[in-house]
Amino acid sequence: MRLFIGCDHAAFEEKEALKTFLADLGHEVEDCGTLVNERVDYPDYAAVVAKSVVKTSGSRGILLCGSGIGVSMVANSYAGVRAALCRDKEEAKLSRAHNDANILCVGARLVELQAIKDIAKVWIESPFEGGRHLDRINKFSNLGEKLA
Repeated sequence: MRLFIGCDHAAFEEKEALKTFLADLGHEVEDCGTLVNERVDYPDYAAVVAKSVVKTSGSRGILLCGSGIGVSMVANSYAGVRAALCRDKEEAKLSRAHNDANILCVGARLVELQAIKDIAKVWIESPFEGGRHLDRINKFSNLGEKLA
C-alpha cells in the first residue's frame, strides 16, 4: 500500500520509527515531513499528507503530532479526507470498517511507540465493510459543498 506520512516536531522520532516499521512490512512510505527534529507547525505537514491522499488513488495517510487532535482537524478540512484520531487498535479497526478512514491520526505524546505501530498495522489491514456504512459516509462526504 502507498502511505503518506507526516508529523510535527512532537512526533518526529515516532514518525521515523513508524516509517521504518511500515516499510519493513512491505508498504511504500512517502515521508511528507517534517524532515528535521526542530519546532515546526503541524498544519503545514498535515496539509501535504491530506492533499497527497486525495490526489493519489488507493493511497492512505498517517499523521502524528503531540495529541493527534491538531493534525486530524487540519486533515478533515480537505474534501475527500476521512481522518480518524485513534488511540487504540479497536478505534483503528472501527475507523476503517465503519468509516473508511483514509488518514490515521495518532498522538505521539499520549500513545507509546509500540502501540502506535500496532494501531497502524491494524488500521492498514482492516477492510471497509461498506453496506450501511457507505450510506452513512455518503451523508457527510459532501457537507462542505452544501454549506457553500
